[in-house]
Amino acid sequence: MGIIGAGGIAGAHARRYADISEAAVTAVADIVPGRAQAFIDRQGWHGARAFTDHRELLASGLVDAVDICTYHRGHHRPAVDALEARIPVLVEKPLSVDLVEAVEMVRASERSGAILSVGFQTRYEPRLQAARRLVADGVLGNVYYAEVGGGRRRGIPATPGKEPPTFISKEAAGGGAILDIGCYSIDTAMFLLGHPRPLSVLAMTADHFGKGGRTTGNRMGKWDPERFEVEDFGAAFVRLEGGAGLMFKIAWAMHLDTLGPTFFLGTEAGLRLDPEPTLYRDEHGFATQTTVAVPPAPKNFDAFRQKIQSFVIAVRDGGPAPIPGRQVLLEEAILDGIYRSAAAGREATIELPEDLLGGLERTAS
Repeated sequence: MGIIGAGGIAGAHARRYADISEAAVTAVADIVPGRAQAFIDRQGWHGARAFTDHRELLASGLVDAVDICTYHRGHHRPAVDALEARIPVLVEKPLSVDLVEAVEMVRASERSGAILSVGFQTRYEPRLQAARRLVADGVLGNVYYAEVGGGRRRGIPATPGKEPPTFISKEAAGGGAILDIGCYSIDTAMFLLGHPRPLSVLAMTADHFGKGGRTTGNRMGKWDPERFEVEDFGAAFVRLEGGAGLMFKIAWAMHLDTLGPTFFLGTEAGLRLDPEPTLYRDEHGFATQTTVAVPPAPKNFDAFRQKIQSFVIAVRDGGPAPIPGRQVLLEEAILDGIYRSAAAGREATIELPEDLLGGLERTAS
């Protein structure tokens, strides 16, 4: 494995590779001189080589696959270069920062045959797996409405000393709370619903806390309000093919402790995910409420490790991408539409290449 990007999230990946017997990290690239070698030294990866250019890593012959851990805007170029070289790619979430780049990444994978997988570890959580099974088995009937999202009362990521500021600059992050943590909520919704085609979105964003410098109690430190260029709040209503609607909301900071539960409304039953999956339906003339007994995760289960290990095994065995880029492309279309709608102040239509929409029902898993 080669790791591209030796920042904070790469450390979380590195810790998991220590427990994955099917792979070894042989190369690390980072654009900051000396950072890749320092990262290698901290991990004790003797024999691994350091690079400052991901293209040199890809051409080195040292890697069978790459794990992209750069800041958000840095996902696209290394992924396309790797895929065009027929090197499989695991990319941290989000897939990219806009739909144009995401389409290029998926097309590169389709052309080369090298798999592109996206790092949503939440899909491996037993609670989400159980919910997906209920929806897929038709327990809810026709799902016509859902609400997803979440937030932090004070949780704006602060990256003092980094140039550009990793999370709060458009140059590095491309977006704020929506791309950073909101992408998980969108993935949860689309995963459970089986990846229906999004049609349009009406959205708004806000940056009152970030630009106002309201750092009191922020659990991630302080930032420079003058350099805050992204959103700390976002909300959107998404119209989906088949007449369903999806309400999404996310916050890095707010005057509230929760934005409400994640739930799905169907013609036969409703499903609330938080704090544990609960089914609401009519049985024998009674309105019932049933807590779903989700089997406990195996001992030492780690969803973050699972997303990496699943990719490694897929590469080793020539299998499909565990979380295919083509699936996540639909989610990127929603994220892209949210930003376009918010900027324009009106509903935005979502258009996707028809040739990349086929076969999604076979890859939804």
